[in-house]
Amino acid sequence: MCRVLQIPRSTYYYEAKERKSEDDVTGDILEIFHKNRKAYGTCKIKVELHKRGIIVSRRRIGRIMKDQGLVSCYAKARFKPQKTLSNESKQTNKLNRQFHQEEAKKLVVSDLTYVRVQNKWHYICVLVDLFNREISGFSTGSQKNKELVARAFASVRGDLREIHVPYGSRW
Repeated sequence: MCRVLQIPRSTYYYEAKERKSEDDVTGDILEIFHKNRKAYGTCKIKVELHKRGIIVSRRRIGRIMKDQGLVSCYAKARFKPQKTLSNESKQTNKLNRQFHQEEAKKLVVSDLTYVRVQNKWHYICVLVDLFNREISGFSTGSQKNKELVARAFASVRGDLREIHVPYGSRW
């Protein structure tokens, strides 16, 4: 009969297998996806499910996400060409790598850095005295602006007129 109908014999003997219900995992996937600002894809969801003791393949997670209409929305870092070199400063180098100082508070340098706190970026401004590498002032904040630097200078103990800032104030 298969020869007459020109179909393979495997088609005749094929039994459609019923897929396992995916309802047991769907709720967990939805919860993880929405809890993490809709940014998690299959890899990170798989890790989170593994932490909960649920072993699921990435393919199955992807299928459930597709059925539920879940699409990860993550920001791509885009390259922005600059006409000038980004690290070129128009300020003159007054310090000229003279990091060893003989007097306290003669030269103070600063650094801005950022840390992630509860999925948000926060900034730290630190003022370091080059004489003894001591932190003479600091401030933290959720925005990188001139108030952050002003609060760092306000936290310095002693007379601010004693401090020599090598590059001048640009804010």
